Amino acid sequence: MNDSFTFYNVSEKKMSFQTVLERIKGFMLKDPRSEYVLSIGSDSHVHQTETKFITAVHLHRVGKGAWGCLKNHTVKRPITSIREKISMETALSQEIAYYFISKYLMELSDILIPFADEGADLIFEIHLDIGRRGMTKELIQEMTGRIEAMGIEAKIKPESYTAFSYANRYTK
Repeated sequence: MNDSFTFYNVSEKKMSFQTVLERIKGFMLKDPRSEYVLSIGSDSHVHQTETKFITAVHLHRVGKGAWGCLKNHTVKRPITSIREKISMETALSQEIAYYFISKYLMELSDILIPFADEGADLIFEIHLDIGRRGMTKELIQEMTGRIEAMGIEAKIKPESYTAFSYANRYTK
């Protein structure tokens, strides 16, 4: 993974993807008997001269907290087309998800497998900033189809909290 994959959160700046994986593993190892939802989601905000995208990686230990980090991406022009904006958000989430499914998701699952009989589980999702209301409803089938073609479950509003809540907080 190249240097443009730099993540951050409130505790750490300039994390590599490898560091992100280590933080995720560490979080899971603290309680390997829990159910986890690992989700990737992106959101964007159009500014006067650019469009700022944030892609979030969020690991939820169901009922017991979460760990997350963010990645910035900027397009040096205002993107006014909803389809282009949502398509770009989806592509950015897919890009990060690809690294997990191609190499690292099994590594994370291996942490929990010994505890599967005790409730341990890992669910992997991509969260899209689209929903059944508003201008994005026409894009649901197209964008969820892109995610599901990767073999990943796609979530839309109101279930896509990583995109519309976590990532959204940092786009302004």
